Amino acid sequence: MSEQSTTPAPVTENRPSRVGNTGTSGGAGGAGSSPNPLQTKYGTTTIADGVVAKIAGIAAADVAGVHSLGGGAARAFSAIRERIPGGTTNHAQGISVEVGEQEAAVDVDLVAEYGVSVVDLAEGVRRNIITSVERMTGLRVIEVNIAVNDVHLPQDDPAPEPAPQPRVA
Repeated sequence: MSEQSTTPAPVTENRPSRVGNTGTSGGAGGAGSSPNPLQTKYGTTTIADGVVAKIAGIAAADVAGVHSLGGGAARAFSAIRERIPGGTTNHAQGISVEVGEQEAAVDVDLVAEYGVSVVDLAEGVRRNIITSVERMTGLRVIEVNIAVNDVHLPQDDPAPEPAPQPRVA
């Protein structure tokens, strides 16, 4: 008796999230045949969502043509936080991730510089995030969704404040 069905079941069927647990159940086409560098005979390495988000945020911000990451409210809050003494930059701003045992999915909200091709920018950001996350974590990035929320115009920059004049001559 031979099986007549050649159509595999959809990979995303019955999965609540984008990132699944791959490798042990023998998926279609041998997708789980590569060894998992995060699971060894000596133990398991778990990578937090925040770690992947920070790596992805730094990788996205490094691409020429990205003015800033995050939506309007997140950028405003970040500007306030950075002005507070001891305040730090949130490198994961505008980044949300889902991390599984072997895979990660990334969503990016960004503001593009005016004059930059959005298509080329998105491809550059996507490529840089995938390369950085996979190299640094060993996770396989299955998708990077990019939302361009705004375009930064040069006239949007605030005028520089004049240097303070001494009060005593």
